[in-house]
Amino acid sequence: MKKIKKIKIKINGKIILVNDNSNLQELVNKLKIPVKKVAIELNQEIIDKSKLKKYILKKKDKIEIVHFIGGG
Repeated sequence: MKKIKKIKIKINGKIILVNDNSNLQELVNKLKIPVKKVAIELNQEIIDKSKLKKYILKKKDKIEIVHFIGGG
């Protein structure tokens, strides 16, 4: 059985371990993030949410996830 390699990434300042070769869509699903209600930034670049599967996570990636909050 092949062992899955883990890499460290940083999300909103917290370091977490994810599987090597995971994509951003898999991370969003794992964290149960409501994609329609957040903005996602990868290494200081805003990500087009329709292309999350194209972004393969790499060691030391920095991700910021900002939730939209309604108010009045």
